[in-house]
Amino acid sequence: MNWNKLISAQRLGMEAQHRAGNDERSEFLRDYDRLVFSAPFRRLQNKTQVFPLPGSVFVHNRLTHSLEVSCVGRSLGNRVSHMLIDKHPELRGTAVEEIGNIVSAACLAHDLGNPPFGHSGERAISTYFSEGQGAELRSQLSDMEWSDIVHFEGNANAFRLLTHQFNGRRQGGFALTYSTLAAIVKYPYSSVYAGGKPKFGFFHTEADTFAHIADHLGLIRLSSEGEPLKYCRHPLVYLVEAADDICYQLMDLEDAYKLKLLTRDETVGLMMPFVEEERHARVADTFKLVTDSNEQIAYLRSKVIGILIEACAEAFVAHEEEILAGTFSGSLIKHTTERCRSAYAHCSEMAVRRIYRSRDVLDIELAGFRIINTLIELMVDAVTHPEKAYSRLLIDRVSEQYDIKAPSLYGKVQAVLDYLSGMTDVYALDLYRKINGNSLPAV
Repeated sequence: MNWNKLISAQRLGMEAQHRAGNDERSEFLRDYDRLVFSAPFRRLQNKTQVFPLPGSVFVHNRLTHSLEVSCVGRSLGNRVSHMLIDKHPELRGTAVEEIGNIVSAACLAHDLGNPPFGHSGERAISTYFSEGQGAELRSQLSDMEWSDIVHFEGNANAFRLLTHQFNGRRQGGFALTYSTLAAIVKYPYSSVYAGGKPKFGFFHTEADTFAHIADHLGLIRLSSEGEPLKYCRHPLVYLVEAADDICYQLMDLEDAYKLKLLTRDETVGLMMPFVEEERHARVADTFKLVTDSNEQIAYLRSKVIGILIEACAEAFVAHEEEILAGTFSGSLIKHTTERCRSAYAHCSEMAVRRIYRSRDVLDIELAGFRIINTLIELMVDAVTHPEKAYSRLLIDRVSEQYDIKAPSLYGKVQAVLDYLSGMTDVYALDLYRKINGNSLPAV
């Protein structure tokens, strides 16, 4: 792969169109702005990140998380851009200078396909088909269609949301640039390669779209002709992934501290190992000046983010040849210094024990699982038996942009998943209560 092909401002669905007018923004900054002003992005403010949505203490939701990941991604991308140009002076003045803008836009979009209630929502959808009543549909779907829904994946759904032409919408979906779209596909292969882990990059309905983008950008194809698609990653995916890894790990620790799941000393003890020993005294001096414990944690978190940005940028440039050859494996964080790797692993282990298995987190996952499972059960029954009176009531609630009356069963199921995954936590809960007769519209 080479940088001149990997960075393309070509827009999906607008290949034959020319944009008139004067706009000082680059095409990739236009991607960023288009995402910020979109309805799916706004809906992220009412989608769970890890902890239940705000009560007396504000914690991160999908919107604030995506904005922070975008900021880190921009810094990481800009740093890598400068380092690549220093390494390859012939790249100066080329689109490589736009890497920060591409990564920033891709980071904004990386969670758009997540259903309500985070990973619990994903599991509820998958297990409805693999373990619940949805298993009855197996004989009516192809192997590829079945694989897509029993491995339902927010990443694949994000690519669909951004590229699919929903009813009444324009061709090309969001009409984003090829490079921005490719940079969000963390797992660039079909669901049949997911195996035991429900990870893949696109549903088979969007496979041709991804192949078109990948071939245009010169991504290396790993599957043979006639086999389900499998490509190597676009190099900028590693930067989007690193920005996400940095943010969710450190911001989850900060949220856990604010919710008193971790003490101040425990939180400091998790973050300080990232800092070189010779800089510990400087951090201690700052703590003497800033005595508010919340500000101390925020200051230390910012220092650690800066350290990880630099470490991941160095890892990317050091392994550039492997990344461009499609032979690089693992995340960038796993290729940073021993100090960073060890500190990050310790944070991950603590997060699993003290955060992701905490009662508040488990309670929201249990509730979310139940809500999504109930809604999908009712909606799938409605689209497969539309002649029922109750089915017609449910179908009439669905926006016309979703092809709920598609000719194929798989098309109907996908329309249901499009509808459910687009809901916010609050909307899904409200609909669940109304369906169960626990809530009535205000009169």
